[in-house]
Amino acid sequence: MPDYLSVSSLTKYLKLKFDRDPYLERVYLTGQVSNFRKRPSHQYFSLKDEKAVIQATVWAGVYRSLGFELEEGMKVNVIGRIQLYEPSGSYSIIIEKAEPDGIGALAIQFEQLKKKLGDEGLFQEKFKQPLPQFPQKIGVVTSQSGAVIRDIITTVSRRFPDREVVLYPTKVQGDGAAMEIAQNIRRANEREDLDVLIIGRGGGSIEDLWAFNEEEVVRAIFESRIPIISSVGHETDTTLADFVADRRAATPTAAAELATPVTKLDVLSHLKQQENRMSKAVGNRLVYHRERLEKLVHSVIFRQPERLYDAYLQKLDHLQLRMKQSISEYRNESKRRAQVLEQRLLACSPLQKIALYQEKLGQQQRLLQQQMSMIYKQKEAEVKRLADSLLMLDTSRIVARGYAIVAQNGHVVDSVHKVQREENATIQLRDGQVEVEVKDVKTKEI
Repeated sequence: MPDYLSVSSLTKYLKLKFDRDPYLERVYLTGQVSNFRKRPSHQYFSLKDEKAVIQATVWAGVYRSLGFELEEGMKVNVIGRIQLYEPSGSYSIIIEKAEPDGIGALAIQFEQLKKKLGDEGLFQEKFKQPLPQFPQKIGVVTSQSGAVIRDIITTVSRRFPDREVVLYPTKVQGDGAAMEIAQNIRRANEREDLDVLIIGRGGGSIEDLWAFNEEEVVRAIFESRIPIISSVGHETDTTLADFVADRRAATPTAAAELATPVTKLDVLSHLKQQENRMSKAVGNRLVYHRERLEKLVHSVIFRQPERLYDAYLQKLDHLQLRMKQSISEYRNESKRRAQVLEQRLLACSPLQKIALYQEKLGQQQRLLQQQMSMIYKQKEAEVKRLADSLLMLDTSRIVARGYAIVAQNGHVVDSVHKVQREENATIQLRDGQVEVEVKDVKTKEI
């Protein structure tokens, strides 16, 4: 049948058309994600609109580079090529690039990572560390050539000139910036003398600030034992580093002010005030005790010191009287208790108990003898009854009364059905036995 094609031939022809069509080699498509379920490697789902559906595939390497997670119902713009799958005859789009429709991929990635880390509890207030009031050394993770480090050094020098600022030169933008920021945070935590750490950079676009939204940077800040102040971008810029840091500062200058909450002049002024208050308090206390000493010197006690112990002598006499009364009462009570115990001891005399137990023993012995005599007579009567019953079963007594016992092969014959003709049998009589041969067997009619 030359006019008919096989299914595979037609499918192969259509696949060649798909592969060679320049309009299907690079397709820009918009649609809504449907039937999406995240898989360990490659992703398979559908793109649809109000009137049609197309199958979609994203290879694992492409999916990892998207920068955001696909979600069911998300509207996306994709670029890819159309291919036909021969075994099933279905066509699909192989996606090479994708981005959310109407919003940037970085914004989607920001929200997804923010939700993920927030669900883990990294942004909770209970994990925030307090900032030290008087830090000795302040670490800074930022670019060596930026204005951030200059602003911080200027502010710290103005507020507390003798405080040391330790810089960790760091790449804060572009490839490898996130890894370098995280590494320097960990390096700073290896030191024992740093009291607070400032991380930050100047303003910029979301792409410029993106290193401070990377997961490894957020986790490094969360794991830091040193309190961290985040100063990334301008006041309106917000990064995930701001959420996880112990404090956020709108500018590098504000970060330096947070790191040195009080200035040296404030400390000196406070110490001076405390010194004045302490001096005044000590002076007032001295005046108070001097006046009190003056009153005591002129008091009647110093003129008549015997009054100091008059009351104690009266109290001593009173206590002695109470002690004698208590001893007398205790002695009387002890005598009474001894008499009671003596009476109870006499009531529990062992001689009375011995006599009582001897009487009980005699009663038990008499009762035992009576019971033994009764049991003995009962057993003797039972033995006699059993002996009589045994004698009744004695075959010699049966034969003595004129009966005979027929046996065959050592067994007593109790029925004619057990005897066969011309067989030998033994008849036991009173004075001997007879050996016979059976000539005939007659059965009694019942």
